[in-house]
Amino acid sequence: MEKIRKKSSGKWAGSVSLWLILCLACLLLLSGCRKKEEVHPTAGEDGVYQIYYLNSTRTGLASVSYQTETADAEILIGELAGQILAAPENPEYQAVLSDKVEFLDINRDNNVLTLNFNQEYMNTKASREILCRAALAKTFTQVKGVDYISINCEGQPLLDTHGNPVGAIAGSDFVDSISDVNSYEKVELTLYFANEEKDGLVAEKREVFHSMNTSLERLVVEQLLAGSQNGGLSVMPKNTKVLNVSLTDNTCYVNLDSSFISGDIDVAEYIPIYAIVDSLTELQTVNKVQITVNGSADVTYRNVISLVQPLEREEKYIVK
Repeated sequence: MEKIRKKSSGKWAGSVSLWLILCLACLLLLSGCRKKEEVHPTAGEDGVYQIYYLNSTRTGLASVSYQTETADAEILIGELAGQILAAPENPEYQAVLSDKVEFLDINRDNNVLTLNFNQEYMNTKASREILCRAALAKTFTQVKGVDYISINCEGQPLLDTHGNPVGAIAGSDFVDSISDVNSYEKVELTLYFANEEKDGLVAEKREVFHSMNTSLERLVVEQLLAGSQNGGLSVMPKNTKVLNVSLTDNTCYVNLDSSFISGDIDVAEYIPIYAIVDSLTELQTVNKVQITVNGSADVTYRNVISLVQPLEREEKYIVK
């Protein structure tokens, strides 16, 4: 790994003034977030953060450690933005944004950081733009309190290939570490999360860029575990582990660890089960879902729902 880049008072990336302007701009634009926050103790342990760049083949991402003494989230966001714009010191790496792309402003609303670029961002080739999203999300969500990023161009939301807003983007949307963009594909999933009343399921469309070595069935389960991006309530305890997901004769077998039944999740008893079943049966490959816990189907979930037999889609719980 490349040696750690440190913040210094000397020349960095060719321009002291660029760094100063960026930090000052971010301080002003993020002034709505008056509460000072410490940086994430795990992502920024000892003040070290990962800045994501294009790798040597320009087909994937590589990270470079960056060290700072900054413990204020607002200032840190400005520093990370400056590092992303800067050319890496290692000539084998390349900044993910072209030199024509500029930050117009950065705004934070609760846990979503909106990055507003000039129109040049829209001229980024599709394969590289996906890497841009991944690099921006993975870099900025290291800041405590920033769970998602949103990308605007000249104040307008970034649109997907269908003309719909891309919306909030999490680092976890990019399954595994992106090492070769050519081995990844973008898919649209329909996931179900709990409604505010905790007794129904609400659909959530989500575009995910994932490795083609990961099955769509496993991807669905992992995305359910990651949680909603549109305000839906979690349907699986966060400490649940996905032990295995397989598909045989249109039946999807989902093996979870015991945390799935012992973990605390405040929704109606049928919600976690049918969030999994209904999300998976959105895939053309799946007609039924067999859920097991530590390999055993001899389970009655919350003493209500037997998991002995594969379950079929049930739409009566879906809130239209």
